[in-house]
Amino acid sequence: MDNKEKPQFKIGDTVVIIKYGTVGKVSDIKYIDGQYYYEVNDNGGLFKFNGLVLLSDFKGEIMEKEQIDIEYKFFFGDLVQVKGYLDELFKVVGFRTEIWRYKEDAWEDIIYELTRITDGEWLEADENELILVAESDVAESYLKKYGFIYPVKKAKKPLLLPSPKEQFINKIDALLDMYNDYKTMYIMFSDSYYIEMMDSIKNQLSDLLNKSNNKIRRHTG
Repeated sequence: MDNKEKPQFKIGDTVVIIKYGTVGKVSDIKYIDGQYYYEVNDNGGLFKFNGLVLLSDFKGEIMEKEQIDIEYKFFFGDLVQVKGYLDELFKVVGFRTEIWRYKEDAWEDIIYELTRITDGEWLEADENELILVAESDVAESYLKKYGFIYPVKKAKKPLLLPSPKEQFINKIDALLDMYNDYKTMYIMFSDSYYIEMMDSIKNQLSDLLNKSNNKIRRHTG
């Protein structure tokens, strides 16, 4: 005869994860070593009974999720000019959104990572500092057609662009910051999307480190 007690929650129950104050639905129930464990929102993590409470019984403060719709004006491979450097052409190689929230104010900043066409130097710029020259699908043909006559003036002072070593360090730092942000968001919201983003960042870090090691071997070999 099966003497197991019935689980305190059932699949589909709306519960609050007490530790984080986030809401989700019970997606699976497992019985391990005489105890029931509950999965919430198919995220792979398991919670004990005392770590959850039915939403209808919860008396604390709910952590609300915010959906933000971001519209990007520029994309990978676009050719752009940067205000202040109008004699130079840059290519978009990356972008990120910085989200700012205060008690009485809120906004988002879109930052683009660029490489200079002439020598590959790296630069960051806000969206409102960029001027579209050619979209990515016609960028190569644009350069072939106009690149040799595009006016490039030598600046009296060198552009304050980071050295290759500084670029590498900056990219590593930026990726680590993003990883920590996504980790915090995962802890708060238990959404598998943040795990996917963390895995993607780890792959990017691995690629950067491998490329750096290969360069070192070529120079020392």
